[in-house]
Amino acid sequence: MKRRALVLLEGTRSNGPLFVQAAQRLGLHPITLSADPAHHKYLAAEGSEAIRVDTANLDALIRECARLHTTYDIAGITSAQESIYATVGKLCRHFDLPGPNPTSIERCCDKFTQRKLLAHAGIPMPAYQLATDATDVERSAAEIGLPVILKPAVDSGGSTGVRLCRSLDELAEHTNYLLGGKHVWPSSPRIMVEEFAEGPHYWADIMGDEIIGIAALDFGGAPHFVYRECSFPAALTDEQRDRIADVSLSCLQALKLGWGPSNVEFRWTKRGPVVIEVNPRLAGSPGIELVQLAYGVDLITEHIKLVIGDEWNLRRSYSETAAARFLVPERDGTLDWIDGDSQAAAIPGVAKVKLYLEPNTAIVRKGDWEDLIGHVIASSPNLARTEAILQRAVDLIKWSITPFSNLGEKE
Repeated sequence: MKRRALVLLEGTRSNGPLFVQAAQRLGLHPITLSADPAHHKYLAAEGSEAIRVDTANLDALIRECARLHTTYDIAGITSAQESIYATVGKLCRHFDLPGPNPTSIERCCDKFTQRKLLAHAGIPMPAYQLATDATDVERSAAEIGLPVILKPAVDSGGSTGVRLCRSLDELAEHTNYLLGGKHVWPSSPRIMVEEFAEGPHYWADIMGDEIIGIAALDFGGAPHFVYRECSFPAALTDEQRDRIADVSLSCLQALKLGWGPSNVEFRWTKRGPVVIEVNPRLAGSPGIELVQLAYGVDLITEHIKLVIGDEWNLRRSYSETAAARFLVPERDGTLDWIDGDSQAAAIPGVAKVKLYLEPNTAIVRKGDWEDLIGHVIASSPNLARTEAILQRAVDLIKWSITPFSNLGEKE
């Protein structure tokens, strides 16, 4: 009898290891197909099989999966990476396996197309325009009114390339960054110019058409959007939860999503919940762990069950308050040392302490998720206690960063 395998396309630093571990717990043999397996360092640590293949080439992926099928029973195909999730859908259709609708995924991942579909459905959103050059950006910002958000129309996950522009100088500076060769575009440059929606930030985690939980998010200082903290459940009234749930499900209907995972980001403004974006995937770690700690629902395991055609179980088994605090470096430079993580992990209520970088690593902040150097997760029966546990743990973690010298300064 052939061994059952789960094929994973590429991976992510946050969720990649969790997918491998969950597959192994389900008795599956995880096989990662990647253009550069060495880029995913967790694969070696997990002892997981990896195969080099051009993941941007659908025909190459079909050939490799067909070859694997001679040795393994391929139970399912999926990915933790949004940019390749439409390809997952195409592969699943080719091999007659459960999977997402690739057309819906592609439309959702194009932020301009997503906005048009949501606007047509009457979903509350910020004002927006699409720009392809500096003149377009300046004109769009003038029509919408400063401050505005500038972000890539495709592949802006983790706040990559996203910035709040409060003045014409900041607008010109970030436009030059996006169009001047510093930002890597997967296709021709297309910039979203959006009204800045002010108010508390939330996201809704959804599986199928079921709202699993709503998180509260906190960012560091403007003009960038680097996460500082995330907590489940968000402190909302019943009416607020109902409105967020209604808008979330309306988004899925407008975008023809509803198979598998998705998450919807909001700002709660003077007119209620305003949709910032819809992502046709699971949220990244530590969001996954927070959902499990808060509700007892393992989203990755249940997602894999769906992928392999098994029945999932989204029933909450308990209710706690779980939160994560992110470690954010205060300057660019070389990370000399970081410690205190073991002491922090020993504090009652701390569920996990994860450091992303080793000493002697260069840190060059860009105002996105890659600026973060670690996180701490804690849980307890209430938010005040969880916050106190987090603060105590974070206070124990210290690091030293030596600024780059003028001669050796990083670009």
